[in-house]
Amino acid sequence: MKIFLVLALSLSFLSVNAQDRYLTRSGHIKFFSTAPLEDIEANNYKVLCIVDLSKGQIAADMLIKAFEFEKKLMQEHFNENYMESGKYPKSTFKGNFEVPAGLKSMTDGTYELAVDGELSVHGVKKPLSTTATLTVAGGKLTGAVKFGVKVKDHKIKIPKVVVRNIAEEVEVTGEFEFEPYKKG
Repeated sequence: MKIFLVLALSLSFLSVNAQDRYLTRSGHIKFFSTAPLEDIEANNYKVLCIVDLSKGQIAADMLIKAFEFEKKLMQEHFNENYMESGKYPKSTFKGNFEVPAGLKSMTDGTYELAVDGELSVHGVKKPLSTTATLTVAGGKLTGAVKFGVKVKDHKIKIPKVVVRNIAEEVEVTGEFEFEPYKKG
């Protein structure tokens, strides 16, 4: 009987913990580069992102090759020449934030969060501090983020012939619709 009680209590703690985690495998990351000769935009709709409201942690993972461009040649150059996606296939972010009580209890509202973490792009890890927004509406959790990434900070080489086509700092935005994480 004691074993059953301990097992039941353990499972209840696990399920409470799982209820604090939210996941998406279809997050959207967009980057935008504005430069004197042209603007470049690419979208990635296959971003894995998990938020843990019990610990105030967030992690995101995306394949570089999943970025889609309007021009196929631009996408090819991005993957082969700049991002070297065969050598550096993904980009990641891991960060921490303070969890407001309303967010922890999933109370409807919009929560602005200071997030500090580490961004890995092109094999280079750099600290990143930004503001993210998590919104709770009717039990659903969504998120948004916007920040800049300096190309040279991640050792992405831009040939001189196209230096006026690509911004020194690229604007990155993200949108996420989370589902409760279900283990298994």
